[in-house]
Amino acid sequence: MAIKQFPSTKKITSFHPPQRTLLGPGPTEIHPRVLTTMSQPAIGYLDPVFVEMMEELKALLRYVYQTENALTFPVSGPGSVGMEYCFVNMVAPGDKVIVARNGVFGGRMIENVERCGGTAVVVDDEWGKPVDPHKVEDAFKKHPDARILAFVHAETSTGAESDAKVLTQIAHKHDALVIVDAVTSLGGSPVLVDDWKIDAIYSASQKCLSCTPGLSPVSFSQRVVESVQQRKDKIKSWFMDMNLLLGYWGNTTRTYHHTAPTNGLFGLHEALLLIKEEGLENCWARHRRHHVALKAGLQAMGLKFLVEEKYQLPQMNAVLCPAGVDEGAVRKSLLNEFNIEIGAGLGPLKGKIWRIGLMGYSCRPDNVMLCLSALGSILMDMGLPIKVGEAEAAAHQAYSSLHAAEARKKIAAA
Repeated sequence: MAIKQFPSTKKITSFHPPQRTLLGPGPTEIHPRVLTTMSQPAIGYLDPVFVEMMEELKALLRYVYQTENALTFPVSGPGSVGMEYCFVNMVAPGDKVIVARNGVFGGRMIENVERCGGTAVVVDDEWGKPVDPHKVEDAFKKHPDARILAFVHAETSTGAESDAKVLTQIAHKHDALVIVDAVTSLGGSPVLVDDWKIDAIYSASQKCLSCTPGLSPVSFSQRVVESVQQRKDKIKSWFMDMNLLLGYWGNTTRTYHHTAPTNGLFGLHEALLLIKEEGLENCWARHRRHHVALKAGLQAMGLKFLVEEKYQLPQMNAVLCPAGVDEGAVRKSLLNEFNIEIGAGLGPLKGKIWRIGLMGYSCRPDNVMLCLSALGSILMDMGLPIKVGEAEAAAHQAYSSLHAAEARKKIAAA
């Protein structure tokens, strides 16, 4: 039998992606140690050596999540799978779920509730604002039978951070569980699962953890595990059935469930180890430090932020595009002329903002300076009144002030 040669296949050669500076909403640049670890030989997903690594990986995730939850592990799939994993296990048909929506990803939570057969009670806030605890409280008073509150801790589409501790307290006061989206916050901002008493939480490997996309770290309290085990109906998803995955990621057994992405898990183990070596508080401080410097430089150009300062995420900076400037053309120039990727606005913010990410390994002073220099050059060419070097000087001054403040703290503590 003759093999057909389709025209499109004749010119295909090995793929070699360009070297980009990734300063968007994710993925991020990846530390060389993580890339090297991922290139190691594949081994079986039930190999005793791999099983030992799984236990270390769970311990590292518990450290980053600041939890003692036994069921803390990475779901095979991106953050969206982690989200669906929470909802498909915790929401039964007929359940009422209060969902806070202040951006794109709160909207996706609503979709998950409805697909699980639940009823979503939507609490809306303006995009760029945090979730309003008073509105959530009012929603529980109007719907005392609500079983779950779902909200986004760090809204990737706007760069706004909500108060996860307060929102969780409100839910628990009304005897409801919480599902928290920490996709953008984990590793970049404080996420204190045990201290805040969060019931279920999910994140993603490709943002502040700086691993490749395709893994979603999740953590569940024992209360959630028991609730899922007591369900009378069958979980609608076979792949994401917590009862089945407990056999693979649980503490006592290693029963085959699916072929785990072994090399991706190698990489996540190394990425989490890098955070452990840096120290979690130092990691949070690094994201805050470079955010302050970037903001000083952007403000020196006359640019403004979408989010009020006290609610700004250090790792996701939503910057308003100046009037008369084509935001898409700016992003295109950054990519084509400087190999820098930043993000666009989504939904009602499309064409109105840039999303500049300082996440994980991408969160470095050289990237801050490169971004300011490149963006300033492009905007100056477009006719904006920007003077060469002013943004960079403002960022340097911010770094200097931060260093001086840190030195004073150390002297005072000595």
